Amino acid sequence: MTRIDPCGRLIRAAVFVAALLGLAVAQAQTQAQAQAQGATPLPPGLRLVGSVEGIREYRLDNGLQVLVAPDDSKPTTTVNLTYRVGSRHENYGETGMAHLLEHLIFKGTPKHPNVWAEFDKRGFRANGSTWFDRTNYFASFAAGDDNLRWFLAWHADAMVNSFIAQKDLDSEMTVVRNEMEMGENNPTQVSYQRLLSSLYDWHNYGNDTIGNRSDVENVDIRRLQAFYRLYYQPDNATLIVTGKFDPARTLRWIGESFGKIARPKRALPRLYTVEPVQDGERSVQVRRVGGTPLLFVGYHAVAGSNPDFAAVATLAELLADAPSGRLHKRLVEAKLAASVAPVAFSLHDPGWFGFLVQLAPEQKLEPAREELIRTLETLATEPITAEELARAKTKARNAWDKAFANPEGVGVALSEAIAAGDWRFFFLDRDRVAKLTLDDVNRVAKAYLLASNRSLVSYLPTEAPQRAPAQPALDIAAQFKGWTPAAELAAVEAFDPSPANIDARTQRARIEPGLELALLPKPTRGKVASAQLTLRFGNEQSLKGQGAVPSMLAAMLDKGSATLSRQQVADRLDALRTQMRIGGEDGVVTVSLNAERDTLPQAIALVADLLRNPSLPPEALEELRAQSLAAIEEQRREPEAMVSNAVERHGNPYPRGDVRHAANFDEQVEDTRAVTVEAMRRFHQRFYGAGRAEFSAVGDFDPAAVRQALQAGFGGWVGSEPYTRVPQPPHAVPPTTLMLPAPDKQNAFMLLRQAALPVSDGHPDYAALMVANQVIGGGGTSRLWKRIRETEGLSYGVGSQVQWSQHEPNSSFYGYAIFAPQVRTKVEAAFRQELERALKSGFTAAEVDEAKKGLLSQRRLSRAQDSVLAGALANNLNLGRTYATSQKVDEALAALTLEQANAALRKYIDPKAFVWGFGGDFK
Repeated sequence: MTRIDPCGRLIRAAVFVAALLGLAVAQAQTQAQAQAQGATPLPPGLRLVGSVEGIREYRLDNGLQVLVAPDDSKPTTTVNLTYRVGSRHENYGETGMAHLLEHLIFKGTPKHPNVWAEFDKRGFRANGSTWFDRTNYFASFAAGDDNLRWFLAWHADAMVNSFIAQKDLDSEMTVVRNEMEMGENNPTQVSYQRLLSSLYDWHNYGNDTIGNRSDVENVDIRRLQAFYRLYYQPDNATLIVTGKFDPARTLRWIGESFGKIARPKRALPRLYTVEPVQDGERSVQVRRVGGTPLLFVGYHAVAGSNPDFAAVATLAELLADAPSGRLHKRLVEAKLAASVAPVAFSLHDPGWFGFLVQLAPEQKLEPAREELIRTLETLATEPITAEELARAKTKARNAWDKAFANPEGVGVALSEAIAAGDWRFFFLDRDRVAKLTLDDVNRVAKAYLLASNRSLVSYLPTEAPQRAPAQPALDIAAQFKGWTPAAELAAVEAFDPSPANIDARTQRARIEPGLELALLPKPTRGKVASAQLTLRFGNEQSLKGQGAVPSMLAAMLDKGSATLSRQQVADRLDALRTQMRIGGEDGVVTVSLNAERDTLPQAIALVADLLRNPSLPPEALEELRAQSLAAIEEQRREPEAMVSNAVERHGNPYPRGDVRHAANFDEQVEDTRAVTVEAMRRFHQRFYGAGRAEFSAVGDFDPAAVRQALQAGFGGWVGSEPYTRVPQPPHAVPPTTLMLPAPDKQNAFMLLRQAALPVSDGHPDYAALMVANQVIGGGGTSRLWKRIRETEGLSYGVGSQVQWSQHEPNSSFYGYAIFAPQVRTKVEAAFRQELERALKSGFTAAEVDEAKKGLLSQRRLSRAQDSVLAGALANNLNLGRTYATSQKVDEALAALTLEQANAALRKYIDPKAFVWGFGGDFK
């Protein structure tokens, strides 16, 4: 029992697959026609299905498919039992299981405990093989009733009574392991395995049938037995008898031996993994001792059942044919390689085809690789000729005729057609090749021989390859012997996150010229605090025309100061056990800190140094510029970024240079390229200061030490440009639909916007509209989520939100969805229908109550997060508010009625005013 060597098999299978191709499919005869011709009555439970060119198909009541092809030309009989199970059917941790099971079947049953001895005694030439889609067991022997009847009986017995025992697994393990090690010694085998794993990310075709060593060595016998019971059943098998035999007696023996096996009640699992289209060339280099250089190239293609498989297999054959093939002429005859062999498997699922190139020891990989790829991937401009195709079709017809004339070969070859989906492919593929046209072959060449569809393995013999050490399994429990955990953190007092308690515990102060403080000290686990510093500067006129300077300056602030290099800043933050983030835009820069009680004052001093004395190193600017340009370029083709940008730009009335202008991607690139160190220095000197600023801290810190650090760092610092908030008055935005193509993107994005809602977060209708949005699309219980995500399964993420203005009555309503491009119309229709239903019929009392509870819970939760609370306190300082405002909103939410929520929805939300944006590959 030998494993079919993938190296040799690749070459032989490719030749044989091509040999299956040639003439025409005969029409199947019905059972009635056969009986009309005087066919022998069939045994009970067996029925005739049809026949093709001398091969008759029968079916037992238990599901077993039987093919008989009598041929008296040779005094031999071949029996082949094919199970439709292979490495494709293995689960995680089970690689190699189908092959292991093939070995154990030969370990016998209680009735046949010594199978190989029986084979030898009867002079059988027997074996088994495992492949991706099937496992088969076959034998050829001198024709005779005794041999045939015994072998049929053994097959039926092995199907349901094989030992599959632990003792046999233990003894056979060394055999399988040795088989695996033989493959590991073979450069072609190793290269083949690496090619499979490079070709397939998810499908089991990426695993060689031999399996992973650790899976094979550790397989659970119970899982192997379950695998056997699941797949080794009559409804998953085809029995093939070819050669010299008496059909009537043979069918009777088949009925006697197999017919008594009950039809299984289990349902076979449905395998549904589809390998995604490859999106770029892949290259792997293998270095091992011994052998000669190799190149193994593969291209994803079609399943064996696909009508195009005939063209794919023929293309592979004619390109590698010796001496006429292009690869032979351009590689072998040009002395770049020693040999070229084609590969084209007929598989159940979409497979691949390719070429194995063997080099002589003195030949170099690079020239051969370049010529191989050039020859294959320029077929669009150098198409296959009529002469090449005619030669290939003649070879295929001759090979098929010879194969069909050999009953032993036919019996085994039918297994491949069965694995592809139907035994009649043995004939249909022959006819498909006969009908091939130049357009067919050149079309598949153009479709599949692409760089983006290529995986290439290079094997380079190396005298002393260097490898990382193998990682053994670890004893987890042993890792904890002798380990003593640190002492538990001390318990801290419970904090009441109510607005009243927050206001009562917040200390407010001011540091001249304009730094407002909100300090909320409270114990925390780990003695840490969250803090936020915001500087505000400039106005509508003074900020005009600054482009990307303000935002890039903010991003440069952590790159060093007058006294500290970039590395020293990073080291200082690590030493202080502090996390720092700095960001900003036109009129604001914000610093967020997370520090420990003892280090927060020193972290504030470091921030002051960075903000007041930035070094702005030119090399850091170029690094930042490259990153920014890369991000912009990526956004150009991302549906979410494309749509968001287009929707914000639509109806924007402000000219380029105004801070309220919505820049397109080209303008963003232009602004980014225009930034200089000198421009950033001028901006910093002109605008930066603490004349209008807010600082907040929440957590475990010393308020006096923090105030002292702030006074030392920011006291008296003022910029020359005073701060006046840039107004954001409402303006009309005409409704429209924007369709933005995003080629080759598997996800699409929808964004809708209704601008200029005449409300702010201080408006009397604020709470009511907040609840209305929550019911429509604000969470996991919203109408949009339930309809589009849960019920119809159209979107990964869907919802709505209101972007609240905190100043003018100028808020915006947004809706969004992420989905597959092909369901765009369904997503849009469902979105519209849910909004229209809400506007027409309103909400229910239960929906409003649930939304109110959810919003109040979210608001309580946010007040319990120190970093969120720090940001809110700083924002309140800017707005001149306290948490009493938040308390009033909570009270309004709690008291809100169904009527108020419905009224707010109808008052403010108008689908006729929407701007709809769609981005995706909608072709």
